[in-house]
Amino acid sequence: MAFIEVENLEKVYSDGAVETPALRGVSFAIREGEFVAIMGPSGSGKSTLLHILGFLDRPTRGTYHFGGKTIDDWTDGELARIRNKKMGFVFQSFSLLPRTTTLDNVKLPLLYSSVHSSHHDELARRAIEAVGLAHRLNHEPSQLSGGERQRVAIARALVNDPDIIFADEPTGNLDSKSGQTIMEIIQRLNEKEGRTVILITHETYTAEHAQRIIHLRDGTIESDIPVHHRHEAKNHFIK
Repeated sequence: MAFIEVENLEKVYSDGAVETPALRGVSFAIREGEFVAIMGPSGSGKSTLLHILGFLDRPTRGTYHFGGKTIDDWTDGELARIRNKKMGFVFQSFSLLPRTTTLDNVKLPLLYSSVHSSHHDELARRAIEAVGLAHRLNHEPSQLSGGERQRVAIARALVNDPDIIFADEPTGNLDSKSGQTIMEIIQRLNEKEGRTVILITHETYTAEHAQRIIHLRDGTIESDIPVHHRHEAKNHFIK
């Protein structure tokens, strides 16, 4: 059974007088442990799709199965708990709290979890070490480079040991070298740790780290193809 499966997914935004379709009958399945990139121009529906897949929104029509159950089986509160426990999010804007240390930023998701507070520091330190930032433990975002801030965001996404990582334009605010490092980390999470990764991007070189690329246009799937030449992950960034 597919880990994620959507069938005839539609999303329509309405302001009362005008209806604007964002997704039009989207269908696909994603296996557990797969790395899928979703590409498309601005307005293609990729962010809307991410919000639905990440339980941040519900579709207007169609079905979405996650882990064998449809999201209609859960209340909004249950979806929020599943999202916190099973999903990690990395955004283009980093979304870190200012005047807050790396350690405390990474601990944030644990405040809403069932993990006892006595374990929070240990779990956060482990996630920070996994992205090679143990030496920036007590630094605030203003003291970090853009690439380091994104690595903090990845550590925060990992701290609850999620089954799936959603990365929304994770290299969009970074230079090419920092962006490459971030993609190597994300690829390692998939290849070495077996985490499912869904990447939203408009950059071909970024998407090619995935195993498969889904192209959206005007709310529909234009193509869904495997990537034949994946970039090989490097290990120099986790010394």
